[in-house]
Amino acid sequence: MTTQEIAKIIDHTNLNACATKDDIKKLCYEAKTYGFASVCVNPSYVSYAAEILEGSDVKVCTVIGFPLGADTIDNKATSTAVAIDEGAEEIDMVVNLGFVKDKDWDSVYEEICAVVDASREVETEKKHIIVKVILETCYLSDEEIVECCKCAENAGADFVKTSTGFAIMKDSDGKLLPNGATVHAVELMKKTVGDRLSVKASGGIRNFKDALAMVDAGASRIGTSAGVAIVNS
Repeated sequence: MTTQEIAKIIDHTNLNACATKDDIKKLCYEAKTYGFASVCVNPSYVSYAAEILEGSDVKVCTVIGFPLGADTIDNKATSTAVAIDEGAEEIDMVVNLGFVKDKDWDSVYEEICAVVDASREVETEKKHIIVKVILETCYLSDEEIVECCKCAENAGADFVKTSTGFAIMKDSDGKLLPNGATVHAVELMKKTVGDRLSVKASGGIRNFKDALAMVDAGASRIGTSAGVAIVNS
């Protein structure tokens, strides 16, 4: 895969809490210049990004329940509808990790359904809203990853996604541990969903080699804030 081919599957991302309008404008112009799949921005910037990207092939992606996943099901559904009304064409929602740890798979399924249903209500024949389900795999066992993937598939989502990039993992000495995408997690997710859903690898992907490793493992979308560096490497 070439850098140009990689560019077409990158969600060019800026979810920084301190991101300014100038930062988002720069993100959008970079996405148009390099032909990225989408820009991924916080909900408050959806309408602004949509305005800048109007007429281009770059989609606006936003996040729901981000980064903890702990919002209520109703709030996730409502936030989805608002974001789409303001111009979002892709929704990356974070699952409720408490539900996952409780093995409350009915609730995991229910909240994904709520977001999917909210997106489907505003779809048209020419406009399909893509829903990606963020699992935050660094916190999960393999069994939990598999069950989350099954819930996402049964609920009608389009993608399962590894990470927010905002998780914090530490060892017994307080040293930070990797918190993003891993080849193992991507391979496991792809094995579980097959060709029925797609897999997005996100978190810690900083160079072309890392991006290619995720694609080889089964990812068909890459979420990264280092898109320009990746395609220029």
